[in-house]
Amino acid sequence: MHIKAFLMKLVITTAALWIVLGMFYHVNFTDVLITSIVVTVVGFLGDLFVLPKIGNVLAAISDFVLVMVIVWILGASIFDETIALGTASFISALVLMIGELYLHRYMESHIFEPQIKNPERKTGYYQRTDLQTEFAEEVDIDEVTRKIKERQGKPSPKKTRNGKRK
Repeated sequence: MHIKAFLMKLVITTAALWIVLGMFYHVNFTDVLITSIVVTVVGFLGDLFVLPKIGNVLAAISDFVLVMVIVWILGASIFDETIALGTASFISALVLMIGELYLHRYMESHIFEPQIKNPERKTGYYQRTDLQTEFAEEVDIDEVTRKIKERQGKPSPKKTRNGKRK
């Protein structure tokens, strides 16, 4: 399952970077492919560790920052063309963030959830199976004390009008 998710991420990343960098900024396909492989490897490793802990939206935001930094750094070092790297990396990161939202949803349902085989170990709101309900009557401590003293033969203390003992 990890290989399928990795390949899906690679295809989405390559397609998005090819559209943004290749078509609009005329970066050659080899540079786009190298950039997409680096983004995919680093992003997939990040998704495996970060996504289950912080959720889909925050993981997509962290992917946005990651893609923007990687495209900017790799663009400065390997792209032959002189392009506006800030704008190109921002647009690339924005397009990829939208695609990552759907990929993260797939990863949550097909990679992370099936790892828990025992339903008792699931901790989601609706998957809890260890809930109990307790039914009890309220206890009036003064009444319990009075009954104990009556059994022992002692008179119970008198109460004033406001309910306090004398």
